[in-house]
Amino acid sequence: MTLAADLLAWLDSFAPLTTQLEFDNSGLLVGDAAQAVTRVLLTLDVTQATVSQAEQMGAELILAHHPVIFRARKQLLRGDPAWELARRGIACIGWHTPLDSAAGGVNDALALALGWETIPLPNAPECGVRLAQLEAKSAEALAAYIGGKLNAHVRFCDAGQPITRVALCGGAGGIFLPEVIRAGATAYLTGDADHHLFLDARQAGLSLLAAGHYETESPLLPALAARLGVAFPALQIQLSEELCPIQTI
Repeated sequence: MTLAADLLAWLDSFAPLTTQLEFDNSGLLVGDAAQAVTRVLLTLDVTQATVSQAEQMGAELILAHHPVIFRARKQLLRGDPAWELARRGIACIGWHTPLDSAAGGVNDALALALGWETIPLPNAPECGVRLAQLEAKSAEALAAYIGGKLNAHVRFCDAGQPITRVALCGGAGGIFLPEVIRAGATAYLTGDADHHLFLDARQAGLSLLAAGHYETESPLLPALAARLGVAFPALQIQLSEELCPIQTI
């Protein structure tokens, strides 16, 4: 019999909870570690739709990348996904920044989706950023390639030099821009980037590409499902059916 505690121990074995960043709130966030688990729903975000899907499939646990409880709260009311989980007796694990930096986590799954071989960023391997060596491309050609592979709308700035060394970090990887610059990358792919980050990157001679938070993290789910299935072959595993809530026209 598999318990929620077994899944926690498994996650901790390759993406240690001790590596979570200070702002994070990873771990068992709803439920009981002693709860028996036969069905698991994997998702990036916990919403009312994912709670409903978990209930319909008979899942006892949701394993999410983003924590369902992220910041301190003074109320937990009807309609809140955490409240709905507790009401239905569905446990929830959030495993966030440990999966960002772990081998086989978010950034390795992103690299695999792009068909790139990567190494940890040489000067800061602990941050989880990966580095790929490519044949020379323009920023526009690289953006088109990434958009096609991830089905994403890619925003980019062109620093005006051929791109051969691409750093990548799914999600909100802007905080690692100084480390990427010091590593000598010629381009940096991440999920989110604000206006000033593009300016800072171009000033440093670095082309910056932002392909969307959801789009750069969603390759994690099938990779994690495959790994979970090997570790716990008796579990029934489904991926969330909810797509990115942000739309563009």
